Amino acid sequence: MSNLKEPVSLKATKLLSGKALVRSSIKFSVEDRNKSWFQTFLTMALLATALTGTFYNFHIGLQLICSVLSGLLIVRFFVIYHDYQHKAILQKSKLAKFIMTLFGMFVLAPTNIWKRTHDHHHQHNSKLSNSGIGSYPLLCKNKFAKLSSGQRFKYLASRHPLTIFFGYITLFIFDFNVMSIAKSPKTHWDSFVALGLHIILGVLLYYYGGAMALLLSFFIPFILAHGFGAYLFYAQHNFPDATFEENKEWEYANAAVNSTSFMIMNPVLNWFTGNIGYHHVHHINHRIPFYRLKEAMNMMPELQSPKTTSLNIKDMVACLKLKVWDQEKGQMVGL
Repeated sequence: MSNLKEPVSLKATKLLSGKALVRSSIKFSVEDRNKSWFQTFLTMALLATALTGTFYNFHIGLQLICSVLSGLLIVRFFVIYHDYQHKAILQKSKLAKFIMTLFGMFVLAPTNIWKRTHDHHHQHNSKLSNSGIGSYPLLCKNKFAKLSSGQRFKYLASRHPLTIFFGYITLFIFDFNVMSIAKSPKTHWDSFVALGLHIILGVLLYYYGGAMALLLSFFIPFILAHGFGAYLFYAQHNFPDATFEENKEWEYANAAVNSTSFMIMNPVLNWFTGNIGYHHVHHINHRIPFYRLKEAMNMMPELQSPKTTSLNIKDMVACLKLKVWDQEKGQMVGL
């Protein structure tokens, strides 16, 4: 990208914090409208092509490749959808609203439930009082010890690797939609539509293409996309160096810098994940478009020494082992 500059040196630079740090990021929240539309339409076209490839009678190996690519492209489009809901891109566009509303239901994250819970997450990131709305619940070690066996099971199940990697079923079908409908059917009418859409898609694929089409064109892309996305979200807020605070000690910018990880990925995965690995930058200012997150990090010295994690097995295991917050040690620990 031609507009990217070399990272600003930390030497002889007065580092900002708090509200001043957030204010300094505002200049990066200016959208390039043409780039937003280009990235949106490019991702839509690639996703449509990949999904067609899963159904078309190619060699099974090519169909499987298209199936995996479809899952990864759903992740990328989800980040674009996520940016739109944050009002970072394509605001005041009726076409964008139509596309994003449909996509939200396509990925079982309809606007009514996604925006409310995700906005709550940004305003309460790393608070120990957070009940888990829009994020994975986290208890202090001493509070966990006081739970009944049933409550412990429910809590640990919500953070279990199977819950995360099968997020399509556990988080998106059940938590986002079934539970939302049960709580407020009128408010979450789009959850009805989303679930109905998935049932219809599954039935049509099976009817016209059989079990193999259902597997390659439906289950693999959605299981991969939702599982990968759920883990990314988990690891960006549940990693060994993350810190958590009580309400009275909590501060927005500090939570973004110290409680949110920079996910180290290669350029290909950064593209498929829409730069969401620059998550500490996103939490400093969620109005920064996904294609400007790297630029913001390079130009803001305060964001150039983030706490990190990665997708290597060792780091993933370290993140997944974390269960509770140990107040005495000041860190997340296992059981």
